[in-house]
Amino acid sequence: MHLHLTLLPIVAVVFSPAALGQGGVVLEAMNVTLPAGSKALLPCHSPRMVWTRDRLKDRQRVVHWDLVRSSPEYSVERILDMSPGAPQRVYNGFNKGRVSIPDSAFNDGNFSLVINAVAAADKGVYTCNLHHHYCQIHQSIQIHLNVTKSARKEKRYWDGEKSVFVVLLGKSVVLPCVNRRPLWREGLQEEQQQVAHWDFQPPGVRPDKAGRLVDLYASGERRDYGPLFGQSRMSVEEDAFTLGDFSLSISDLKAADKGLYYCHLHHHYCGLHERRIFRLTVGPPLPSDPTTAPRIFRNVVPELRTEEAEGPRVVNVILPDHRGYFVQHLGYFLATFLLLACIVVAVIMLTRRRKKRGLEYDLRRPHQGNVIDGGEIALGYTELRTRNQEPRSSEHKNNLLKESNMAKDCEMDTGKLWK
Repeated sequence: MHLHLTLLPIVAVVFSPAALGQGGVVLEAMNVTLPAGSKALLPCHSPRMVWTRDRLKDRQRVVHWDLVRSSPEYSVERILDMSPGAPQRVYNGFNKGRVSIPDSAFNDGNFSLVINAVAAADKGVYTCNLHHHYCQIHQSIQIHLNVTKSARKEKRYWDGEKSVFVVLLGKSVVLPCVNRRPLWREGLQEEQQQVAHWDFQPPGVRPDKAGRLVDLYASGERRDYGPLFGQSRMSVEEDAFTLGDFSLSISDLKAADKGLYYCHLHHHYCGLHERRIFRLTVGPPLPSDPTTAPRIFRNVVPELRTEEAEGPRVVNVILPDHRGYFVQHLGYFLATFLLLACIVVAVIMLTRRRKKRGLEYDLRRPHQGNVIDGGEIALGYTELRTRNQEPRSSEHKNNLLKESNMAKDCEMDTGKLWK
């Protein structure tokens, strides 16, 4: 079975006549192409549509008031909370009997906080928080309460972010928090507020003329339209609201099944409205298995070979990669060889230069002295200083000894002459 799914441009679908003529947010759009005779499954899932009856008398709706003080030290305090399945709970003993919200809050949507005998410790920022865990909705509102001792300073105003109440000390005040949406009030039957239905728009039919296929209700009610569900060619899971799976299954596809399919999910209780669009295209049926004589089967083989004759195009695309791979490695080898050759040449040149310097040094050694009169060689000052470091006093002493000996010899000779 060949399945082809392609995402459609969401923007184009949203601004199409079909999208403008029907409510809801388009979360997904797909192109589905399947051969005739196969089975199609158009996926439509939403975990927010899973319905479970609250056995604890609805503890999923909660309201609570919090107080934030900035002086003398920053602190956050829970004043009270309340849910339809439990009475309101006041956390601070000082506030019991003094602070409350109406008991009919979840009936008329009035969650205002009443404070009797306002004290100086009551000033701060109050926050009214509404949580609906089933619908995953969270709302809040802030009111800043100041306390004054002068009746002339009492006022109410908006500071650009929240309401500010300046109340006289010892007086009662009501901090408003009202939300009259059906979501927060009792008397509603959730199972009648959740609806899922599929629509079908054949080619050439206007969007407002699309036909209804099926309606599903969380209460278990089901309404089928048209003969396709009666023939069991189309089906939706019976426990769709338990699993959140509203996928449409179409078996034995035919050319008449081509068109647009819309999955609408409505949760009026939570304000959820979603849509998913599928464009189904039915192609030619798949070739059946051969049941004729072997001769016909053999005649089919050459056709497959002629189709595969175009295969060398793919090979031609791959071949340049192999050539490039060989050239790349050849380049690495040549670069390595050139680097070794440069190293060898450098070593040879350094060796020859060293030998040349040694030869010049040997040739210059006999000419380091200077020839003076009498055939004696006088060494240079530097050579005397580096090679012969014997003190000159030794030569001087030898000369003195020689002179003393010569003087003695002369005295002896003169003595002999006088005798």
